Amino acid sequence: MKEKKLIIVESPTKSKTIKKILKKINPSFDVIASYGHIRDLAKNKLSLEIKENQILPIYVIPKSKRKIVSELKKKVKKYSEVILATDQDREGEAIAWHLVELLNLKNYLRITFHEITEETIKKALLNPRKINLSLVNAQQSRRILDRIVGYLISPLLWKKITKGLSAGRVQSAALRMIVEREREIENFVPQSYYEVIIKVEKEGKEFEAKLFEINGEKLEKFSLNEEKLEKMMKEIEKNVFVEKIKTSITKRSPNPPFVTSTMTSEAWKKFKFPAKLTMSLAQNLYEEGLITYMRTDSTSLAQEAIEKIRNYIKENFPNSLPEKEKIYKTKSKLAQEAHEAIRPTDVFLSPEKTKLQKNHLKLYEMIWRRTIACQMKEALFEKKEIILSSNGYKFKALGQKMIFPGFTLIEKINFKEEILPELKENEKLTIKDVKIEKHLTEPPPRYNDGSLIKTLESYGIGRPSTYATIISTLLQRGYVIRNKNKNLVPTELGMLVNDLLLKHFPLILDYEFTAKMEEKLDLIAQEKLDWQEVLVDFYFPFLEIVKKKTEEIEKIETKIGRNCPLCGGELIEKFSKYGKFIACSNFPKCQYKESKTTGILCPKCQTGFLVKKKNKKNQIFYACSNWPECDFTTNQIESSTSNDSR
Repeated sequence: MKEKKLIIVESPTKSKTIKKILKKINPSFDVIASYGHIRDLAKNKLSLEIKENQILPIYVIPKSKRKIVSELKKKVKKYSEVILATDQDREGEAIAWHLVELLNLKNYLRITFHEITEETIKKALLNPRKINLSLVNAQQSRRILDRIVGYLISPLLWKKITKGLSAGRVQSAALRMIVEREREIENFVPQSYYEVIIKVEKEGKEFEAKLFEINGEKLEKFSLNEEKLEKMMKEIEKNVFVEKIKTSITKRSPNPPFVTSTMTSEAWKKFKFPAKLTMSLAQNLYEEGLITYMRTDSTSLAQEAIEKIRNYIKENFPNSLPEKEKIYKTKSKLAQEAHEAIRPTDVFLSPEKTKLQKNHLKLYEMIWRRTIACQMKEALFEKKEIILSSNGYKFKALGQKMIFPGFTLIEKINFKEEILPELKENEKLTIKDVKIEKHLTEPPPRYNDGSLIKTLESYGIGRPSTYATIISTLLQRGYVIRNKNKNLVPTELGMLVNDLLLKHFPLILDYEFTAKMEEKLDLIAQEKLDWQEVLVDFYFPFLEIVKKKTEEIEKIETKIGRNCPLCGGELIEKFSKYGKFIACSNFPKCQYKESKTTGILCPKCQTGFLVKKKNKKNQIFYACSNWPECDFTTNQIESSTSNDSR
């Protein structure tokens, strides 16, 4: 056994895939899984050693990992060499480091690969290295900063609002975005505007043109009013003349290959997949050896991958193969480490050749199509613009048709063909109809998983490894719910927490500060910044702010003007994760509490009132206040001001 070598990875699926590959190339390897992190900060305490110029983590082995650690300790003694093949990002590097520390590994090697294939594993085994402590320190810094913010602010929220609440360095900035958008929607005042469309006919073919200019003056959105429209209807003639015809060729380039943010956004747009589901599916595909590593912000592709993609295009879409390969440069100046874009490991493995089903198949096909499309020629369109004139009023008709499909042969786009009839300049046409359309401006849309991740990325907040967990944390805490269209809507509790934090801890919610802290973590990973300096500079000033605010902030509860039926104390309105409720001010001595009702009579017992509640999945429902005597529940009530579909 001592001749054998042991490879440790994070997950059993990844272990199984690597084992299958190694059987072919070198059967002297065993592969086992650590099942993720084997130690972490303690759950119910700060778990940090604070010194004047140093802040160090105090790690513990969670109960759920003790058996695994015990087995790993026994296992490693039986092998001549231990190879750590955890993921290539900071989390993976940290897991490898924890294994070295906890298992007391002296003779170990570290290997990484961005895809699980025979070729990359062979290459990785030939190029082992030691642990990169800069990556580990960047991960530890993130973990410690999040613990400091969470551990210091959360107890304050418990005291001032209710138990079970939390604040987070990135989570709170994301909550602020959602709350600000909701307030924009609430404060939005719709404005009316008009569009004038004429219907014109040429040899039985009708087409439409839109008014865009009156007497040489270009129309703005709100230019037209009822007075101007009335005047126009009197002045406009029955005929129009073709003043100008302009034809042009336009190109549409394929999108770059997927990175984490664009993959989660597109999966939302196409399939309404929440970010957490998309990342879970992508993790499965990666561990099965079907796609490259899914946590990345780099759009670059390996040269070998580009050559294979071009060969596929040559075989299947020869007319759409460009002369030169397309190189995509990563826009993000802080793209993490030397990652590659998300792509299939074998572009010739088309979706129908895989054994994938349902959601896994949908995501794989989306990635596969984008990867091939990104190396294909542009799509070409012929666009036609016809200007029609009548007594100083000018109308524009737009037509378009695709003349070369290019990349759209593999990745469909939203495109509607509009064919205009053949016309000549100065040709006279008859107006068949004049249509005045009144519209109302609409508020900005609520965030969904895709648009929130895009916005976070644009601010430089969060990283590929954290996007999905930010949203799931907000949902778990009851700060945000999904409406019927699965858009993200802040709850009353979420708004309350956001407002308190914004007023008293503006730095934590400041977008620029949060983005700069992410930059500092990136600089730690690149060995350009000392991690202890970052932690110490943040901790001590923040601790003083928290101490001061703990004294200043008053408990948030409202007297309702009634007395407790049990002890006579004042009844107060309080918050919980599941909504508002009424309790006795003498709590915990007096345990009296009641639900806050909607004022709508229960249709079943006719004596209780409906109460708005949330279940453990944060879904809203209504129940009778006489529960358990009356078991009536419903998901919707007619007079409920439940969130609309925006």
